[in-house]
Amino acid sequence: MMAFLWKVARRGRWQPLVVILCLFKLSSVSGQARYSVPEEQAEGSFVGNIGRDLGLDVARLVSGKARIITKGSRQYVDLNRDKGTLVIKERIDREELCGKTTPCSFSFEVILENPIQLYRVTVEVIDINDNSPLFPKDVINLKIVENAAPGTRFSLESADDLDVGINDIQKYTLRPSDNFKLEVQNQPDGGRFIEMVLQNPLDREEEETHTLVLIASDGGEPRRSGTVRIHVTVLDANDNAPVCSQPVYKADVKENSPEGSVVTAVSAHDADKGVNGEITYSIAHVAREAKQLFEVNVKTGEIKVAGNLDFERFKTYQLNVQASDHGGYTDTCKVIIQVIDENDNIPTIQLMSFSNSISEDSPPGTTIAVVNVDDRDSDGNGVVKCSINSDVPFNIESSLTGYYTIVTEDVLDRESIPEYNITITVSDQGSPPLSSTKNINVKVSDINDSPPEFDESEYSKTIPENNSPGLSVFTLSANDADWGQNARVSYFLEEKEVKGAAVSSLVSVNSETGAIHAVRSFDYEQIKWFEFNVTARDAGSPPLTSVATVRILIQDQNDNPPQVLYPVQTGGSLVAEMVPRSADVGYLVTKVVAVDVDSGQNAWALFEVGSQNGEIRTIRQVTDKDAVKQRLTVIVEDNGQPSRSATVVVNVAVADSFPEVLSEFTDFTHDKEYNDNLTFYLVLALAVVSFLFITCLVVIISVKIYRWRQSRVLYHSNLPVIPYYPPRYSDTLGTGTLQHVYNYEVCRTTDSRKSDCKFGRAGSQNVLIMEPSSTGTMQRMQSEKSILDEPDSPLGQEDYTGSCHIFCGVGWTA
Repeated sequence: MMAFLWKVARRGRWQPLVVILCLFKLSSVSGQARYSVPEEQAEGSFVGNIGRDLGLDVARLVSGKARIITKGSRQYVDLNRDKGTLVIKERIDREELCGKTTPCSFSFEVILENPIQLYRVTVEVIDINDNSPLFPKDVINLKIVENAAPGTRFSLESADDLDVGINDIQKYTLRPSDNFKLEVQNQPDGGRFIEMVLQNPLDREEEETHTLVLIASDGGEPRRSGTVRIHVTVLDANDNAPVCSQPVYKADVKENSPEGSVVTAVSAHDADKGVNGEITYSIAHVAREAKQLFEVNVKTGEIKVAGNLDFERFKTYQLNVQASDHGGYTDTCKVIIQVIDENDNIPTIQLMSFSNSISEDSPPGTTIAVVNVDDRDSDGNGVVKCSINSDVPFNIESSLTGYYTIVTEDVLDRESIPEYNITITVSDQGSPPLSSTKNINVKVSDINDSPPEFDESEYSKTIPENNSPGLSVFTLSANDADWGQNARVSYFLEEKEVKGAAVSSLVSVNSETGAIHAVRSFDYEQIKWFEFNVTARDAGSPPLTSVATVRILIQDQNDNPPQVLYPVQTGGSLVAEMVPRSADVGYLVTKVVAVDVDSGQNAWALFEVGSQNGEIRTIRQVTDKDAVKQRLTVIVEDNGQPSRSATVVVNVAVADSFPEVLSEFTDFTHDKEYNDNLTFYLVLALAVVSFLFITCLVVIISVKIYRWRQSRVLYHSNLPVIPYYPPRYSDTLGTGTLQHVYNYEVCRTTDSRKSDCKFGRAGSQNVLIMEPSSTGTMQRMQSEKSILDEPDSPLGQEDYTGSCHIFCGVGWTA
């Protein structure tokens, strides 16, 4: 069902007609809109509100990236997405666009994305009266014999007006109209055949020439007109006029016929003899295009192709071939030429919308492209068929005349086929058929639909015990069939407890590489194996994971020596085995029992004494010469690599009864006690020496710090410097000489309760240090020194608060 909505939008004196045609809802074509605008409108002029007329809001136009797609190279109308309006982009000249074709219109498509929607818009260009009628010539010269009978007709070339309809030529006027009248006949092609008919006989002797004006007027507003002057020359009598062999000639010619191809030939005969009977042919009173495409032989009347015939432009031409004799008589032969269509136009393919990437989770029927196919030929030559290659999971469907949509036929899987090359083929039904192809490449965009996959679901690796921390155990990897971020795999250790300890304290997993490292050294005797899970997670959204189980087996190493269980080795007691002197050969003295915590062959014990069961037996008869005390050292070795061993001392007493050997074995205890006492004294001496050394070191450091603090106190003291004048000092007129230099040191402290004053020997440096605030002399200082040196001086018995200064006095002698 079709619904028509008519809207009239007043625009100045124009009333543009808007027609909206709603079609059946298709996957990519949603409807049509039709507008009409006058030609020659200024740029930016309003055409129509496409958003309102198609039911599209501005938000949809913006989000869908609405745009205009045209078939040709010129775009006359632009789309303002922000307002949803169509405006003039380029000046439209109806005559240039359509010529004489009415109605004149052009079409374009408005396409939106996400989802793809296609709207066809047709704009009809309304003619305005902007062209005046124009005759091919400014002057028409006619020769008419004086004895021409009234009613004789003379054909005239018609004017041409590029406008159409009411703006085209509406009437012709001939002035003056004393001897001639004008008759106008409409032709099938829309043109007019104009003839000037003689009304009154002509008399050359009275008036040899006549001048007339032919006026062509259109019906536009304002009215426009064109004129041509007709100059008639009256000749002497010519009895007969040429007569066409047939009034109408019909001919067919194929388009694209080469220039010079003969279309047909016209002929006429004249009963006159001689010069008056000679006939010439010319093409007159035809449209400008026809004159450019055909030519007639002046003498033979043969009509040939003079230009490029295009069926798609004009299908029919009507020529008016005028046969004229030298006496001024003429006749017009009508020639109707039908252009036959040839399959000379290759079908064209234009992508109206195309998405070169489609998500692999797109449902069947998703549109990826909208194409427009066109063939300018007609009939079977213009009937086209569009198809795509069959080895792709896509279908092509016809959505509107000349439009096809390419949609998905099945579910896509990027991991199987990441991209497709689609070949669009369009062919017509001409003979031979013409076709064209267009290739498009569609990439399947990835979604996170494939979880990482480990090479194995369970891994088992063996590492030796006593490994170094950080040891690389092995590297596991998982592959993800996705692409990009969806294929970037990270590895994580699932936390769990292994014998009360977190698995992360045993092993670690590199999140980027999947390398598994031992966090600490393993002890087979504590843990023989453990297992944990490693999760592989991709970076998709949402992320997908897979889990692999890893079992770590600890391989036993020979890291434990055998432990002797019997005889028991204790530090404070002595165990001895007693062998009676009457013991026979093979007498079982004792049995050494040892265990090894290692497993496997590392715990196999080999005894050099006795058999492998650790039994110590006598190998000869005991005699009186044998010592009572027998000290046996038994070495227990395992069979590991490297081999480890333990040593046990077995004391054997050769006696028949225990009292006999009691005194002998007390020496063993005494020796042991002596060794223990010696060790104690050595340790005690070492501790005393260390304590004395540390004490001396602390005292030395304390003294150094104390002296340094005293020097700082002296440096910051404010005691005045007392100038000293030596005994042999003399001054002459303010000048003197220095014979000796004396240094004096006075030191007074706050805690020594005694002040010192030292008189140094003569120095060698000419240095004088004085302080203006000092008023005493060194004699005074010497007297004070004597007082200080007295043992009973009161100053020596009390505290004196002061500082230690070095006073340097310089004396001069004349």
